[in-house]
Amino acid sequence: VDDLIDNGDNTYTFTMPDDPVDLKVLFLRHENPFLDVNETQFFYDPVLWAAENGITSGISETAFDPAGSCIRAQVVTFLWRYAGSPEPTTTENPFTDVPAEGWFTKPVLWALENGITQGVSPTEFGPNLACNRAQVVTFLWRLMQEPQPGLTEHPFTDVQAGSWYEAPVLWALENGITTGASAAEFDPNGICMRAHVVTFLYRAEQLREHEVSGWTSES
Repeated sequence: VDDLIDNGDNTYTFTMPDDPVDLKVLFLRHENPFLDVNETQFFYDPVLWAAENGITSGISETAFDPAGSCIRAQVVTFLWRYAGSPEPTTTENPFTDVPAEGWFTKPVLWALENGITQGVSPTEFGPNLACNRAQVVTFLWRLMQEPQPGLTEHPFTDVQAGSWYEAPVLWALENGITTGASAAEFDPNGICMRAHVVTFLYRAEQLREHEVSGWTSES
């Protein structure tokens, strides 16, 4: 088919000719360079998606380190790349622990000016601090423009009503971003592994593709 139209939601359209046609579909296998990521693991597709889309690479050419903890600098950088690596509109940097020019400087300034995250203090961002699960889903929720969850109740005994991360957790739960650490616990203070962060992003992208929203890469 010469005039195949990409509908932007993983579907394609073409004009049916008058004559009978044969439809043939070719499935392409992802190339997986990582020896510590295999098809049986829940993060297989998310890791390959993240690598293919430039969101993150492995810690080496052959290792992704899925169980490695994600620090704050890495998480905001993943989000920034997912959003299209937009240029921050300000060059004013209030954080003494964020270099003037570093691999995470633009992501931090972008995250700050877009209200995705603040520093750990007015003058420190804490780039090397490990990010916990509550923080990651909250950052992602803010990136998606803080959609209000339809759920009013949740099964998690460790998510306090009225907490700063309750709405993000409810949103993540009802939209399949995460199901929690167990049926009854979300584990908000648990350190978020690299595999979890890219999986949350991957599922959020799938959600975004199937919903009409005002989110754009420039938001």
